[in-house]
Amino acid sequence: MSVPESKYLSPVWRDGIFKDRVVFVTGGAGTICSMQTRALVRLGADACIIGRSVEKTEAAAKDIATVRAGAKVLGIGGCDVRKAESLQAAADRCAKELGGIDFVIAGAAGNFVAPIEGLSSNAFKTVMDIDVLGTFNTVKATMPHLMRSASPRIIYVSATFHYTGMPMQAHVSAAKSAVDSLMASVALEYGPRGVTSNVIAPGGIADTEGMARLGSGEEAERAGYVKGIPSGRLGTVRDVADATVFLFSDAGSYVNGQVLAVDGAAWRRQGAISVGIDKGMEYPDYLLQGQMSQNLRDPRKAGETGKPKL
Repeated sequence: MSVPESKYLSPVWRDGIFKDRVVFVTGGAGTICSMQTRALVRLGADACIIGRSVEKTEAAAKDIATVRAGAKVLGIGGCDVRKAESLQAAADRCAKELGGIDFVIAGAAGNFVAPIEGLSSNAFKTVMDIDVLGTFNTVKATMPHLMRSASPRIIYVSATFHYTGMPMQAHVSAAKSAVDSLMASVALEYGPRGVTSNVIAPGGIADTEGMARLGSGEEAERAGYVKGIPSGRLGTVRDVADATVFLFSDAGSYVNGQVLAVDGAAWRRQGAISVGIDKGMEYPDYLLQGQMSQNLRDPRKAGETGKPKL
């Protein structure tokens, strides 16, 4: 499905700034990462997107390739970031078919709403494995190729929950905190060898899988959340894509080891908000009463509502 350029890229960027660059993206068929990739390809890059679903990943790659004549976008489905050998094979294939790897976006992630008492060890481990082990595996698989690039850059897509803590997000807070720490370690160890390593931490981004999964879908709940954002609106995929273009461009060459929160300053008020609740549910009452929104839905199962199965 064709996406208007105005949805994923501001008009301030010069055409061709990423000519002859290759970006490797985990979670590349997701609503945020696909738009980051789309923006880079539009500005001259070729891309390799990785995902677990073969059909979804290949379809997304074909669609992204339409943004620029002659663009090469490789979609590798059936790849599990938790398995080092799977990622290594994907990275090697990307470098062989597209000529190398210059940029990496570590975007594969998992999330759902659950209180600690309703969170199984297996569910917690699943999120940690996808986000943390998956990020580590991504770095290990791509770094040999990045080291051959003239401008090696890595971006990790994180979150802001762990800055203040967030009810019903203990698993993701722990995982994203670890991702931010890995980012810093990579900056310290590989910065002297020319690699920049930075985090983009989106807040609530409109029309994404994350918002669908974490919000109740009720208009009143959404309006209340937006009212609490200092910038007065939800973020857009273009906000995240523009931040990505900046960090990968020459303008971002001296930005290293940093966390860039793209959230309209929402995290500054984060202690006063929560996820997975409906209008009228107040902290700490809903926790003490064991309540959570009955309107949560799993975007992977269209039309389904209710509590996640853990």
